[in-house]
This record gives sequence, C-alpha cells and structure tokens, in this order.
Amino acid sequence: MDDCIFCKIIEGDIPSRKVYEDDDVIAILDMSQVTKGHTLVISKDHVRNILDYSDELAARVFSKVPNIARAVKSFDPDCKGLNVLMNNEEIASQSVFHSHIHMLPRYDETDGFGLKWDTHADDYSDEDLDQIMHAIKKELN
Repeated sequence: MDDCIFCKIIEGDIPSRKVYEDDDVIAILDMSQVTKGHTLVISKDHVRNILDYSDELAARVFSKVPNIARAVKSFDPDCKGLNVLMNNEEIASQSVFHSHIHMLPRYDETDGFGLKWDTHADDYSDEDLDQIMHAIKKELN
C-alpha cells in the first residue's frame, strides 16, 4: 500500500526502532511509548485487522507473539506485567489500518495506560445470553 505507514516501515522507507524481524512480522518500538517499551508486532502482509486474517496468516503471525511478549516484559526488571492489545476497526480505537498488536509493559497503576471495563451482566437475561451464544455459534459453522 503506497500510503500505509507500516508498509513503508516494513520496506525500510521510514526508519524505525526494530526489535525483531522475520519473514512474517516486524516488531518495532511504538513512537508514542504509552509505557516504556511499548512495542508493535506488525504483520508483513498488509491486512486491515484480525477480521481479514486467513487461518494460515493468523498461525504465522500469532505464533511469534509469546516470544516477543517475553522479551518485552523481561527487558526491564521493574516491569510487573504486560498488556497485549489489538484494536480492530475505528470504533475499537484502530487508527492505522494495517494489522498490528500492541505490547504494553506495565509498571504500576500510574504508568500511563488503563483499561475501563463496565460490566453489564444485569442487562442480560439467561435467554438473552443463550440467544447471543447461539448466534455466535451459528457464525462459526
């Protein structure tokens, strides 16, 4: 893609701080550094997001995630954990439409990253949940 920043990084047209590369992925430090060590794992195949992955591409890309995650967590002894996050579509905060996985090292509750989870368990009856479950299962068949 001519106008894709990640394609340009993969091609070497834009400099990056590469921490890993193989035939399937490139892992680079995110320029924004939400937390120290914030790393992006980027598919070398230009696909919009997880919704466009083939099973084969998913197997190739996601098989790299654990090893890179261990390195991102281990580089700093103060790191206590790691968020692995993938935003898919604009509503889910995807801003670059080339598949990438965020790895965010976590140091403490004030390290600059947070997730907000509002549960709505009381909003759904058992019948509602059964209907949702069956609708998703139907899509998997």
